[in-house]
Amino acid sequence: MRLATYNVEWFTSLFGDDDALLMDDVWSSRHNVTRAQQASALGLVFQSLDADAVLIIEAPDASSRRRTVTALEAFAAHFNLRARTGVMGFMNDTQQEIALLYDPDVLSAQHKPRAGTASVPRFDGTFEIDLDIDATRDKVQFSKPPLELGIETAAGTAFSLIGAHLKSKAPHGARNAAHAMKLAIANRRKQLAQAIWLRARIDQLLEEGRSVVVMGDLNDGPGLDEFEGLFGRSSLEIVLDGPGGALFDPHARQALSARLGAAPTSARFWIKQEKRYLQALLDYVMVTADIRQRNARWRIWHPLDDPDCWADTALRDALVTASDHFPVTLDVDI
Repeated sequence: MRLATYNVEWFTSLFGDDDALLMDDVWSSRHNVTRAQQASALGLVFQSLDADAVLIIEAPDASSRRRTVTALEAFAAHFNLRARTGVMGFMNDTQQEIALLYDPDVLSAQHKPRAGTASVPRFDGTFEIDLDIDATRDKVQFSKPPLELGIETAAGTAFSLIGAHLKSKAPHGARNAAHAMKLAIANRRKQLAQAIWLRARIDQLLEEGRSVVVMGDLNDGPGLDEFEGLFGRSSLEIVLDGPGGALFDPHARQALSARLGAAPTSARFWIKQEKRYLQALLDYVMVTADIRQRNARWRIWHPLDDPDCWADTALRDALVTASDHFPVTLDVDI
């Protein structure tokens, strides 16, 4: 079975208010890329992945007028994808939902949010934690509540899947450099609190003896910014390691063990003021030991780093056109 996570930059811009796919020459929300070009590129990428389930980060918007699952299933039908049935969890206000497209002939997927407790609330609730050691509990909410799914394969294997998109807000509205730094630190504290909240849920599942897969974009990793020295640990490290036991992702472990050396990357952003690309490892598929032992194989579909992606010119170009992130897959015998 192949599981994938894929952050699709502004996927929502490729759909109209009727949730129909827009294949035209109007500019998409990606720089210098039309909606037809981005949609076609995404279609080729999804076809090449041929995944049994794809967690989509920045999935099309859900609102009173828009329906994420309808849009994704229209996309799957247009490109004749096996992963053709959609499921999502709690809506958010960012126009960037978290959803799963899957092959119903291979597995079933149901949104199964856990009932909240005083210490570990439901993901659409409020988490209380002292962020700045002032003896006052701060209230934290997810701007993009993680997606909790119960998965069962046709072979009868059951596991819990959590799709997450953790993100630290930019310091908008800053009056000066010092104020910008203050806002940035506060926003990063909130992101780390969200990682602690997510890890607490993982530990609950592990205590119940469940197999767990955590996928998505943590927007954070070793050496990514100056705040790591201030806080000591990244969101990635918090999610990977906890009292219930460690999760495993080989790319994450490689990056954490080689801070001064080369590390895998899954995203590529143009830095306008510096006129160069920044590459970073942001996308992960983290699993419990029992899943890892089922002949687990990971791959980042990076068009410049993966030899097979590079050799396939059409796929290479499609990966660059489709999004600023690249898919990460896990092939596993379940």
